[in-house]
Amino acid sequence: MGILFTIAYDGTDYCGWQIQKNGVSVCSVLEAALHPVFSDGFSLLGASRTDAGVHALGQRAHLIPKSFCKVPLDKLPLVINSCLPKDIRIVDATSVPDSFHPINDAKSKTYRYQIHNHKYENPLLRRYAAFVPAHLDITAMHNAAGHFAGCHDFAAFCASGSSVKSTVRTVFSVDVERCENSVFITISGDGFLYNMVRIIAGTLVDIGHRKLSAGDLPAVILSKDRAAAGKTMPPQGLTLMEVFYDNC
Repeated sequence: MGILFTIAYDGTDYCGWQIQKNGVSVCSVLEAALHPVFSDGFSLLGASRTDAGVHALGQRAHLIPKSFCKVPLDKLPLVINSCLPKDIRIVDATSVPDSFHPINDAKSKTYRYQIHNHKYENPLLRRYAAFVPAHLDITAMHNAAGHFAGCHDFAAFCASGSSVKSTVRTVFSVDVERCENSVFITISGDGFLYNMVRIIAGTLVDIGHRKLSAGDLPAVILSKDRAAAGKTMPPQGLTLMEVFYDNC
């Protein structure tokens, strides 16, 4: 049997989830903490390749050990967390079949983008929210958000450098809400392109500033032109909230 971990992390000081040559990744730190427990070896595959500076509350990773683990499943998070830095924590562990695949078996993913919308920056939010000083029209953003729902070719919302075969994705919902000086954009879908959520957030910010209107969005989507959409918002505002599976 394999083990499905749910992982939370502050991505500020990491080059992303995936192991890379140019910095310390979340995955490499996690693997180092796993080796004392799974000394005979293991394979580990994450559900989402979060970028540098992006956070997670519900990242998932599938571990297949090469031998039986002596630590009880319900004790595993406590044991592994004792070997992790304070900005990475395993918050759940459950058994799954070896055939389970954290990417292919995912039914949906939910991301949240947070904006601090005030004329002055809040130092307590600088690691977890993008700072936008000009007032955002939340009603306009909320009314526009529905245009993203459905199955579309999201090429206009994909950053250069992506090697995916298809830019067609299905977005289930996009919600925009304000809580005092914080604006939250929550997006759920079957999968996302490189920087897709951050570009959607940037496009909604343009609508909030009346640079675009809700009526412009269908044409932007159909254009498949990256230049037609908004800017890519900074990474610190983005959090992977949850990856959903059947029976997990």
